[in-house]
Amino acid sequence: MAEAVPQVPKTMSAMLLTGHGDVDKLQYRQDVITPKPGAGQVLVQVTATAKNNTDRKAREGLYPTKGKEEVTSFAMGGSPTLTFPRIQGADIAGRVAAVGEGVDASRIGERGLLDFNIYADERRDINLTPDYYGHGADGGYADFVVVPADQFHHVPNPELHDAELAAMGMCSYQTAYHMMTSANIGAGERVLVTGASGGVGTALIQLCRIVGAIPYAVSQPDKADALLALGAEAVIDRGDLSTFVERVLATTDGKPIDAVMDLVGGQMTDLFIDTMIVDMQGRSSYPRLSIAGASGGNISEIMWTRVYLYQVQIFGVSHGTREEAEQLIEWIRSGALKPVLHAAFKLSDLHNAERYFVNRGSNYLGKIVIVPDAQWETHGAPFALTSA
Repeated sequence: MAEAVPQVPKTMSAMLLTGHGDVDKLQYRQDVITPKPGAGQVLVQVTATAKNNTDRKAREGLYPTKGKEEVTSFAMGGSPTLTFPRIQGADIAGRVAAVGEGVDASRIGERGLLDFNIYADERRDINLTPDYYGHGADGGYADFVVVPADQFHHVPNPELHDAELAAMGMCSYQTAYHMMTSANIGAGERVLVTGASGGVGTALIQLCRIVGAIPYAVSQPDKADALLALGAEAVIDRGDLSTFVERVLATTDGKPIDAVMDLVGGQMTDLFIDTMIVDMQGRSSYPRLSIAGASGGNISEIMWTRVYLYQVQIFGVSHGTREEAEQLIEWIRSGALKPVLHAAFKLSDLHNAERYFVNRGSNYLGKIVIVPDAQWETHGAPFALTSA
């Protein structure tokens, strides 16, 4: 069946971020000029965009690198690239509506998923100054977006709804995969996955199983059944910190955790290290701590003697590489990766989606997606919160 060719109006609806602050800085407009693709680009009609925590953190200026009170956006390449107004939204699914110079017109109508990175160069195996669509350039919280043709990957899979495809977006899955490749996770290794119920956490559980590693999930007890069904070997309650290490080791029969994929930070970082250094003679590799988030606190107190004497390897992770993105797309196309979609919200209702995300309850698992109002009945309504 041929894929429908989207029609391109002169103006579109979009949610504009107008400055750092609360959700009142997000303004819904219906008179934004529709962008046009340049050379090597495609214009994508957005059908769904997954929400990520980086949307909130960038909006609130929560990416300090010099002082903990600093209010700033993501700025690894030097000067901040977040300028206002900006259309956020990184994990974009949709259909090619138009092509720029040098792009085959046969791609019009093609459904795909965006590799969300704004790469500084053409290198395929390294990404040292990461930026992303929805931050350094306009993203998917709109009817249309312009992106590089070679980063909008065709995913025809009819068994996947567009909202489900967006839920497997690169911001979560590529971050998860890069956490694992940085730490050189291999088959048979015991991997502790913190923040396991979120988008990166659920991706990590699946990716561990793909490479043959054994994921142990840290989450709330009422999410255990869903995480076990997803592939977790066991689920450890994140509460009662005084017994956390003992409870982790009870699930591994006393064997040390080989590597920790940390999305929490704060006071738990030291405990995560404890799960790896209980029996150094019983290990076959160095303890590894891969960090890609700090939902539990941006400051951790660690004794450096524990790090260097136990030879704990620490990896800071932000985004990933072209090679990793392409591998993930292959796994999505093959069905090896499955979507974990929590609910969909209309683009015009993004304020409520943001509040829900921050105050989400114990039933939350997976991803929220944002669907343009014009696409709601087809791509959003079946996954509305009341039906989730």
